[in-house]
Amino acid sequence: MKYYALLLISILLSCTHQPEKKNNKPNPPSGPFLSVLGIAQDAGFPQANCEKENCTLYWDGIEEKRHVVSLGLADPVSGKQWMFEATPDFPVQLHQLKKESGISELSGIFLTHAHIGHYTGLMYLGHEAMGASGIPVYAMPRMKSYLEENGPWSQLVDFSNIQLQKLNADSAIQLTETLSVVPFRVPHRDEYSETVGYRIESLNKKILFIPDINKWHVWERDIVAEIAKVDVALLDGSFYDSTELPGRNMSEIPHPYVEESMELFAHLPDSEKRKITFIHFNHTNPLLLDSPERTEVEAQGYSVAFEGMHIQL
Repeated sequence: MKYYALLLISILLSCTHQPEKKNNKPNPPSGPFLSVLGIAQDAGFPQANCEKENCTLYWDGIEEKRHVVSLGLADPVSGKQWMFEATPDFPVQLHQLKKESGISELSGIFLTHAHIGHYTGLMYLGHEAMGASGIPVYAMPRMKSYLEENGPWSQLVDFSNIQLQKLNADSAIQLTETLSVVPFRVPHRDEYSETVGYRIESLNKKILFIPDINKWHVWERDIVAEIAKVDVALLDGSFYDSTELPGRNMSEIPHPYVEESMELFAHLPDSEKRKITFIHFNHTNPLLLDSPERTEVEAQGYSVAFEGMHIQL
């Protein structure tokens, strides 16, 4: 009887014991880092009215959404964080950055140019949404004037939701004692603004970010030389090759095809190829998915950006 009594007590205790709750929230990095918050071209993935094979995989519930290209820069030491691009996916990207960094406030936004995927997320800062107060928005002169002079963006300025900060090409913006950002002009379709890429610098690393450019050979700078100056190069990979948009004149939307870039970089040593990460993929680009093309790119020593990718600075 004594044995059965002890057994019963043990069972009752095991039933009433509440296990200690574990905190599954990841600890944010202790130093500054970049987070890839989006990898898709301006119209996202899937794209509106797209019934191509890539998009069908999403409509059928097989593939996940890919957000429009954006980077988050966070510095847990100073408690500050910034975003590069204000995309149509801004709400989920801001949430993701705050979750990863453990920082609640947004310290500013850097814009590259006035194409729809790169600035229209500013609308979420307005009084119809966040009702933000004085968020610094860094923009080149034409981009700054465009936002000031055209609604609904001018309302963000008038209501002080944003404070426009003028950038000058090749002039560094010092964010903290250890972080700086340098904008530089690149050739692109500049209907409403100029276009820039950015070099993001810490004490330990330099990152090149060029989500949009026409063709490498029309740039006044040598992309190979620019890659040599940095540790990681996030480069325009909009289209894998020239066959992705049948019926469209690809010369009207010039980008360096990934195939072209790999041919240009083929002579580089493995140490330089490892720096190169393609990003900003059109919805037709096979690099968005696990594909033979993606396998080939990686086999040649390059990388393909993915959402959630971190770069310690």
